[in-house]
Amino acid sequence: MKIIVMGCGRVGSTVSRLFAKIGHDVTVIDHEDSSALVRLGADYKGKVIHGIGFDRDVLLEAGIETAEAFVAASPSDNANIVAARTARNVFRVPRVIARLYDPLRAEIYQRLGLSTISTTTWGAERIVEVITHTDLDVIHLFQDQNTTLVRVEVPARFNGHKVANLNIPGEVMVVAITRDIRTFIPVSGTEFQEGDTVYLTAIPSAMHRLKDMLGE
Repeated sequence: MKIIVMGCGRVGSTVSRLFAKIGHDVTVIDHEDSSALVRLGADYKGKVIHGIGFDRDVLLEAGIETAEAFVAASPSDNANIVAARTARNVFRVPRVIARLYDPLRAEIYQRLGLSTISTTTWGAERIVEVITHTDLDVIHLFQDQNTTLVRVEVPARFNGHKVANLNIPGEVMVVAITRDIRTFIPVSGTEFQEGDTVYLTAIPSAMHRLKDMLGE
């Protein structure tokens, strides 16, 4: 996949390295070319372009016309919004996401159809989940806050039992299992084995029930 990342701070550089590491064609746009190269490291295999991420000529140089994804991750909310909207509305990039600090702006633009991530909101929600459900490893709270993704190691008493025994229709569902080094999507008849790590989705009202089922 051809991906353009605007901004090479902590988030932008980390995202770029991860994309490049798994084989994507990555181009980073940053106004400080030398600093970007330092943050990306010597093993970064992608491209770096010096310039303003929402400048049309810079975007064209980065290959925006054939890009399959655009990530706006600069320190400026305004720059990220302008760049993301330009990528989506002008160049019709299929996948566009903007990192925003202001949770109110993130919510407004999300409602307008622009995919956003508010690190402020995500961090606050993560703290609340970790404090509230200390016995469960909450790894993601979906944006509407109606569903949580939880990771747990299956208790020994569930070994040999089927996935269906942990599913509660409309409340809790096993969505993936990691066994040894392989992660797969189970069916209702899949049996748990010793050492399985299970990923479940759960609605907030079912979290205490889930803990009771797991014996937490």
